[in-house]
Amino acid sequence: AMKINQDTVLQGKRVTLVPYTSAHVSRYHEWMQSEELQRLTASEPLSLEQEYEMQRSWREDADKCTFIVLDTERWSGQACADEDCMVGDVNLFLTDAEDPTLGEIEIMIAEPSYRGRGFGKEATLMMMSYGVRNLGITKFEAKIGQENEASICMFKKLHFKEVAVNSVFQEVRLRLDVSDEERRWLLEETNHMKEKSYAELKLPAGVQET
Repeated sequence: AMKINQDTVLQGKRVTLVPYTSAHVSRYHEWMQSEELQRLTASEPLSLEQEYEMQRSWREDADKCTFIVLDTERWSGQACADEDCMVGDVNLFLTDAEDPTLGEIEIMIAEPSYRGRGFGKEATLMMMSYGVRNLGITKFEAKIGQENEASICMFKKLHFKEVAVNSVFQEVRLRLDVSDEERRWLLEETNHMKEKSYAELKLPAGVQET
């Protein structure tokens, strides 16, 4: 089951990835009221109650791995609660039951002031590194709306190649096969990343989600 990351924190220079818990839902829900984000993520607006249900199912689902992206600098001071440092989310879907080594990756930097500053790139690299090391992923795919040039460009910088364009859904499919060389590059790019226990980092705050 994909609860593998429910106690995992991945700490990088700019971003820290934490598991998606109920504490994050209301901020996430606020983001998803944005028509721009609905368009970029091809998603429908949900009620807050539906969003809580969604978070529970994502947590239980065996084929999804989700992290909330936090601003490391703001968060590591512990002066600010997760929900006040949230900048987006990053997901890995195991879309092919026949092939558990294929992961579809999605990144959303929801806070406009954080876009174009390398937060998405670092979060994506960290998620890919986690997928390769912990989940046995050897192939990544990303499906991105054709209009989202910034995101397409970022994935290409991360060695993804465009493999298909779906004109019906107006999206581009990009792919990266993780050869030994790519694996070395990926682990090098993320060698600053620290893996920690979420429960231990959160303990001082008292309340622990079970």
